[in-house]
Amino acid sequence: MTKRADPDRFTVTKDALLPGIFFALLVRWCVAAYPYSGYRKPPMYGDFEAQRHWQEITVHTPVTTWYHNTTQNDLEYWGMDYPPLSAYHSLLMGLVADWLDPESVRLFASRGYEDDSHKTFMRWTVFLSDLYFYATAVLCICIDAERVRAKETKWVFKRTDLSTILFLLYPGLILIDHGHFQYNCVSLGLFLWATFFIIAIENDVLATIFFVFALNYKQMELYHALPFFIYLLRKCFIGIPPRSKFSHIVHKFNKLAVAVISCFIIIWYPFTKSWDNISQLVHRLFPIKRGVFEDKVSNIWCFVNVFVKLKDVYTNEEMARMCLVATAAAALPSCIDLFLRINKKKFVLCLINVSLAFFIFSFQVHEKTILLVAIPVALHLPEDPFMCFWFLLISTFSMLPLFLKDGLLIPFICTNVIYICFYSICVKLAHPNSDFLSFFSANRIDKIVRPNQHENSVLMTLLSTNFFFSFICMIWLIVAAVFIPPPVSYPDLPALLISVFSFCHFVLFFIYFNYQQFSMPMCLPVPQKAKTK
Repeated sequence: MTKRADPDRFTVTKDALLPGIFFALLVRWCVAAYPYSGYRKPPMYGDFEAQRHWQEITVHTPVTTWYHNTTQNDLEYWGMDYPPLSAYHSLLMGLVADWLDPESVRLFASRGYEDDSHKTFMRWTVFLSDLYFYATAVLCICIDAERVRAKETKWVFKRTDLSTILFLLYPGLILIDHGHFQYNCVSLGLFLWATFFIIAIENDVLATIFFVFALNYKQMELYHALPFFIYLLRKCFIGIPPRSKFSHIVHKFNKLAVAVISCFIIIWYPFTKSWDNISQLVHRLFPIKRGVFEDKVSNIWCFVNVFVKLKDVYTNEEMARMCLVATAAAALPSCIDLFLRINKKKFVLCLINVSLAFFIFSFQVHEKTILLVAIPVALHLPEDPFMCFWFLLISTFSMLPLFLKDGLLIPFICTNVIYICFYSICVKLAHPNSDFLSFFSANRIDKIVRPNQHENSVLMTLLSTNFFFSFICMIWLIVAAVFIPPPVSYPDLPALLISVFSFCHFVLFFIYFNYQQFSMPMCLPVPQKAKTK
């Protein structure tokens, strides 16, 4: 008589896990060898100088003046415009930098500091932040994806090793954080941890705490705030006992409210000595005067601006109100559906739809903001690999003008080739008879995810054809942007073409992912029960 299987036990496919993780980290370090934003471009330099300057300011000035214009803190020169948790992170790194190389953070004298040893130090701070916050969250999420996979299925995109490597090899985040130079891996890592506590652990309090941390690191996490709020609020009404219904709901809601308020109090406490500090901080986080978009971002306002110069017609305040109404109108249907027909998979799709609505319609959008959409899409990739892979390629491509400006063309090409090759390997493992270009076939990819279902062959052929031509157009636009000089009278033409091309894709993806969410049935989260022997 055999032993009875423990239902809580599961196996993790880890054949390629360690080599794959090391390879993803190696790719990051290779990209870091290339130039960063603003390299040798005085007087303002770029984002690298902004991060270094914030270390300088946080180390040498009082905390209450970090967001104020003073004789020691010129807000016109990369003034702090991220929430307090990001400032504390800069302070921590600044203290280490001051210990290793005091000249790198010396007040005023260190502006434009580009010593090789300091560049290496700054690259290490991003690398370790990525490893500590982002990579660990990705690994845990991918382990959980394989845990809940049906044992009889051979779903390669839910294998822990393959899904982790594919997630970590996403080119967009690697190029922005380790090439261009930013710390998006921290806020996105905290966001992924919050998502993990919802979809895997079902610990709403921890999910709330980690999302508040993410929001207090970068205010752009507001893109994800509505799905978290709706999902956690709706869960307060689940598992209600027959008696004391109202008190049960209030108790669950109060736990989440206490977690939010206490986290905000702890993080914002140094700035609460006066209302002036708080109002100035909020003003720095949401600067209306910057305008509706920066550079040639792939959203609707940049597209409309081609035909109607918005700055000549509307004030920034009027544009902000228009953006608010448009964003709310685009995001609310997805949120309402999540509340009425709650489902963990709907939660991930709602993250995609709401963040994409914010990207397309909201105020003060930058090219890099597409990462806030791309990470939820990468999270959803095992469920819908064909469309998600297509989106992730477009999202990276939409930032090409920024990468060209930073001298990151070679890393852009290499990281995308690596990503496509590994995706093709995953397809090959699922279908040994397939060739390298099988990733163009929507029908073949769909059979990996749904082997027993047969989708409309005409629709699959149409999707495959569109993806192929989209891919070819991306290649031609890259070649044109690199080798064909734009007309003198239209110097921004290549960036504009890339922006419009990407925007058209994002609109279609927005429609598609909304359709996917609304076509999914409700599935209530199962209340956790105490285990007994």
